[in-house]
Amino acid sequence: MSTYDHDGPTGTAPAPGAGPSAAPYAPVPAPAPAPDSGETRAARAVRRVSAAALGPYQSAVVRIGFSATWLFFLLRELPNRHQLYGPDGPWSFGLGNRLVSGNHAFTALLWTDSTFWFELVYALAIVSSALLLVGWRTRTMSVVFMIGVLSLQNRSVFMGDGGDNVIHLMAVYLVFTRCAQVWSLDARRLARGVARDRVGPVLWAVCGLGLLVATWRTSGSGVFGGGEWWLWVVFWGMWGVQGLWWAVVRHADADARALLDVLANLVHNAAMVVIMAEVCLVYATAGWYKIQGSRWQDGTALFYPLKLDYFSPWPELSSLLGTSGVIVMLLTYGTVMVQVAFPFTLFNRRVKNVLLVAMMLEHAGIAVLLGLPFFSLAMIAADAVFLPTSFLRRVGAYAGRLRPGARLPEQRRERAEEPERPRTLVG
Repeated sequence: MSTYDHDGPTGTAPAPGAGPSAAPYAPVPAPAPAPDSGETRAARAVRRVSAAALGPYQSAVVRIGFSATWLFFLLRELPNRHQLYGPDGPWSFGLGNRLVSGNHAFTALLWTDSTFWFELVYALAIVSSALLLVGWRTRTMSVVFMIGVLSLQNRSVFMGDGGDNVIHLMAVYLVFTRCAQVWSLDARRLARGVARDRVGPVLWAVCGLGLLVATWRTSGSGVFGGGEWWLWVVFWGMWGVQGLWWAVVRHADADARALLDVLANLVHNAAMVVIMAEVCLVYATAGWYKIQGSRWQDGTALFYPLKLDYFSPWPELSSLLGTSGVIVMLLTYGTVMVQVAFPFTLFNRRVKNVLLVAMMLEHAGIAVLLGLPFFSLAMIAADAVFLPTSFLRRVGAYAGRLRPGARLPEQRRERAEEPERPRTLVG
């Protein structure tokens, strides 16, 4: 469990916010090799993936998108929370324990059937989603966010519309990203150069106490012995790593800080690759499975959900589209072609961006026509990992101008001495 965030400037470890009386220190940029240094391709590749956390804007958008989606869902279902995930749901406490004993899924809601405990976990899920959204103590909140998502979804596995699976996976991946480098309160605090952080050590100690209590609670039950022991090793490992990070930032030299920063960059970049691969896998499998269906082959697949009452929040609009055979055929074939083609267009930025817009519009249409807003928001947030950096920077600049005198909490600044960044699939 981490607290001493954070995603410091490119090529640096986090300085402010890393502990009591931690003074900011100068960045440690990775030296750019001279043109005639004879650097091999392998060495250049290693430098590119270790010198900086790639895709800072994309990771920030993914963080904002998924935390907002989960937050809006929890708030909308606040009156129905007991029926969905709580003691009044059809999936009883006993059935939940039987399922978890077989698949060893993690959920804190099965530690006890207390209503107070359920309310506490649900409230913690809401608070962590909101704090992750604004980027406050992002490293800690990403872990708490993941715990909230896993606890609620694994408590009642049949409550979802497909978007819950994407949120489930992305909640895990976000823990390993440095997703607060831009557009976060953490970035703003680091940019201001706060010399003393009192909240960080307190939050780190509270997380350690919570882990201690949770470990003690589960070690005396079948939950801990049933297969979750490795998860607690991960939690304690992350908590210990953050303590080590703080100690190195406080007391070690620049080389040790640079080493930790390189390791953090490697983990972040690997997690971003996994997120991109996950999105491609979702679309590829969905598209190829659709090709095998007879209704998708004859171009009528979209007609049937438009005629279902529980998938028709706007019956007049659904009826208008469903009565046009040409529109139904074009939308059906277009959906399949876009999903199948997208993974093959990643190395052509222009075609990729066109299909990316088409997929986002498709999900927006699903939200309106079929009444699946949270599924659509989750998929759009996942698609955002492929948005061009130039576009995101323009959006950020425009958002900053909407508020007079405001400055976006970015900490990546263009520097003349900084080497040109390599092109990536997300940029």
